[in-house]
Amino acid sequence: MTTTDPHFGLLLAFAASGNQQVSPLIQLIPFALVLAIFYFVILLPMKKKQKKVEEFLHSLKVGDKVVTSGGLFGSIAKLGEQAVQLQIAPNVRVDISRAAIVGYQGQAPVVDAPSS
Repeated sequence: MTTTDPHFGLLLAFAASGNQQVSPLIQLIPFALVLAIFYFVILLPMKKKQKKVEEFLHSLKVGDKVVTSGGLFGSIAKLGEQAVQLQIAPNVRVDISRAAIVGYQGQAPVVDAPSS
């Protein structure tokens, strides 16, 4: 290569930049950006959804017409700390986990049904 070659300047700039030390803080910027993107795209929406589900489950009351993750429709007859008694037909009541309730009848589910 000669000094008149147009790529000679780029070669010199590349060679000069290879000798410089890069600050460790600058090297951490891509890692910090990845963590920030991960937090805002994945973790924050998950936390919001979990809070919404917890509020839904704590707001249940006797008489609410609900749907379970197994597809049972019924009205709440009795509430417990971990379980709910669901009336699915006249004089037919079943005990189910409170977490198995996914939403109110006739509305979009609050909780996503677990995939098999």
